[in-house]
Amino acid sequence: MNTVVLNLEPVVHLTDEQFYQLCMANQDLNLELNAKGELIILPPVGGESGTQEADFITDLNNWNRRTKLGKVFSSSTIFRLPNGAQRSPDAAWVKLERWEALTDEQRKKFPPLTPDFVIELRSETDRLKPLQDKMQEYLENGLRLGWLINLQDGQIEIYRSGLTVEVVQIPALLSGEEVLPGFELQV
Repeated sequence: MNTVVLNLEPVVHLTDEQFYQLCMANQDLNLELNAKGELIILPPVGGESGTQEADFITDLNNWNRRTKLGKVFSSSTIFRLPNGAQRSPDAAWVKLERWEALTDEQRKKFPPLTPDFVIELRSETDRLKPLQDKMQEYLENGLRLGWLINLQDGQIEIYRSGLTVEVVQIPALLSGEEVLPGFELQV
């Protein structure tokens, strides 16, 4: 199964609440909404991608439990970006102060913020260009650090606010830099 993109804008513009209700009514689907109003239906991942994603989230969460600097989110979490897109990275982290500044209602639904850090893992069904565009969208909306892990091509793209994308070859030891102090991920 491939990613399906539906252009809804000629027919309807989904409000944040309508998109939330659509997701709640279709919980078996992985849905996103881009800034152009296109509904993106994401396919499920296979076992290899699922276990790699779980390993990355586990490492991030273990670091966060030690440092208590923020909140870690799985790929099931959708974030409402400032440009109107509603996106779900494979793993995300938000600085604690930013999370605590949200209301209870904002925390319960799709948080209206861009994560400080994201990981996107290219699965067998993913095309590279849409993932690169998604990473750029995160940057344009306030992302501080992001890793696009592309196991098929044996490389990782590192996205940093205000800098050009850095490409490193796998295997690599990634650093959380000043965003995630002391966090390292072996890929």
